[in-house]
Amino acid sequence: MDSTAEIYASEPVRYPALHVVDLAAEGAAVTERYRNMVINRVNDSCLRLAVFDEAYRWHYHPTSDELFVVVSGCLAIDLADNRELRLQPWQCVTIPAMTVHRTRALGRTVNLCFEKLGAETVFVDAPSPSGRAVRTSVCSPGDGELEA
Repeated sequence: MDSTAEIYASEPVRYPALHVVDLAAEGAAVTERYRNMVINRVNDSCLRLAVFDEAYRWHYHPTSDELFVVVSGCLAIDLADNRELRLQPWQCVTIPAMTVHRTRALGRTVNLCFEKLGAETVFVDAPSPSGRAVRTSVCSPGDGELEA
């Protein structure tokens, strides 16, 4: 998976307001193992479409909740306290800001995510059994470099 916090925060908005978007076609057109794109902007938030078939890195967003809606496939969301949330098509869950988590696709999965546009992402090492995570890198919107 070729994704960094900087790439995630700076993903351009694909479509302007008042443009009808065929989300099914957008998802079907993805051929990469991982693709996460900003479809549209809504005030200071955005709608993302993610298509993937692997696990994303452990991370959290300091100032943004994330609302995940699964369109197809099965999305597992692992939490630092060792809980696993599994979402089937048309199920959703909100992950609060500061919650350490990772997403895992169980087979090819397409999901929508609503979050703050350019949300800061902090990558962490996998949590220990105690649930504590160690920060490994961070990127804020507009930053040119990752911090370790």
